[in-house]
Amino acid sequence: MAWSWRYEGTNGDRVDGPGESFTSQADAESWIGQTWRDLATSGVTSVALVEDDRVEYRMSLQPPAE
Repeated sequence: MAWSWRYEGTNGDRVDGPGESFTSQADAESWIGQTWRDLATSGVTSVALVEDDRVEYRMSLQPPAE
């Protein structure tokens, strides 16, 4: 089983991002915790954690609305 992140822009379309692959969900989540700010500044607004072809969950990289 391989874990990876799918990167999405403001309209929900896929955008390019690092092609990292991880052996565990924990490793993937640790990596996104360290790099989400760089991704957000490059135009990624949300990410989806994918195991093989199955989406585990999605999350926004945008700050909450005030």
